[in-house]
Amino acid sequence: MARKIPKHPSLDIVGSDGAELSGKKIVLCVTGSVAAYKSIELARLLMRHSANVTCVVSNAATKLIQPAYFKWATGNPVITKLTGDLEHITVADYKKSDLILVYPCTANTLGKLASGIDDTPIGTVLTVGFGSKIPILMCLAMHAAMYENAAVQKNITFLKKKIDFVSPNMIEGKAKAAEPEDVLEFVLKKFGFSSVLKGKKVLITAGPTIEYLDPVRVITNQSTGRTGVLLADELVSAGAKVTMVYGPGREKPPSGLKLVSVKTAKEMFMAVKNEMKKKFDIVIMAAAPADYTLEKPSYSKIKSTNSKMTVKLVKVPKIIDHVKKLQKDVFLVGFKALARVSKKELESEARRKMRECGADLMVANDVGSIRYRKNPENNEVLIVDSKKTLSSGWKNKEKIAKLIRKEIERRINS
Repeated sequence: MARKIPKHPSLDIVGSDGAELSGKKIVLCVTGSVAAYKSIELARLLMRHSANVTCVVSNAATKLIQPAYFKWATGNPVITKLTGDLEHITVADYKKSDLILVYPCTANTLGKLASGIDDTPIGTVLTVGFGSKIPILMCLAMHAAMYENAAVQKNITFLKKKIDFVSPNMIEGKAKAAEPEDVLEFVLKKFGFSSVLKGKKVLITAGPTIEYLDPVRVITNQSTGRTGVLLADELVSAGAKVTMVYGPGREKPPSGLKLVSVKTAKEMFMAVKNEMKKKFDIVIMAAAPADYTLEKPSYSKIKSTNSKMTVKLVKVPKIIDHVKKLQKDVFLVGFKALARVSKKELESEARRKMRECGADLMVANDVGSIRYRKNPENNEVLIVDSKKTLSSGWKNKEKIAKLIRKEIERRINS
């Protein structure tokens, strides 16, 4: 009986943040830039999204970081030289890998690929991968003067027709390698799909609504639509088929989805009802529609010379309360915003609303907190289901959207 080979402990993180790169083999080429130390973080981020990462490390990079560190990070053997085992063929021949990622990429490595020079392990891996049409992604890192050199720019222009680049950050006279999180985002959007969400039909609402006082003036709220837009982008990146009903928010909707633009709460309600004539797997109510509208808006502009104005508001139907009536078996995610309440009150109200509308998951936050009013680009949400409550902690809204997506995936897959 064959002895079972134990799993490397570093592989315990695989899939901890998602399954978008499940089954993907990524070759991470690390060249001799001081940004090489960030490649460890990048490898781990890719693994957390289920990628299998093998590192090819240049001789110059080994003087900055010991190869054993890359073995610890990925759980896979590290390639530092080519031997009779034909490592360059093993990782870069036809269909052997799904992506070759050079991070960081020096001007030297860039120039060698553009010129077909393969006098190093990384150069040879790139030459083979280029010939076998494996996608290549380069993340440049060098001094600004080198980056702006005409020969370097010529190489970039030539290779851009055939491979991908993540632009460097121009800081302090240097073209610094993009942050690992930005590279991960690029990889996920280009190559990553969620085994759980791929092909799922998702309807999401986002943004505020406006209610007309007269043809000029409106009642609205301070929602920008940012969280809903970011969440829609996450779902598109995961391979879901997304329809977004979007009020007049300030954020640009992502590409790759069906967009239905609305203005008023009534228009949003009717758009949701119309879209739900088709079957959806998931419905996410991330918008902030008005709770009240004018009983009788003025047909013409109200004169500004009036010293007082009294308007009569009437209740608007809650869209989320009708979703399960339209489709009983849909996975419903609701959003609940309160102001200046304790976490206990926030959780209690979210759970009450969840029971009331039949939602499977609720996302609740306090929009009246001092830190949120000072920095609305960040947020802290409670993700509530019938049994448990998860606090996101204070994070930027990009990370909040990723967390919400992850929690949706986890529950659908359970």
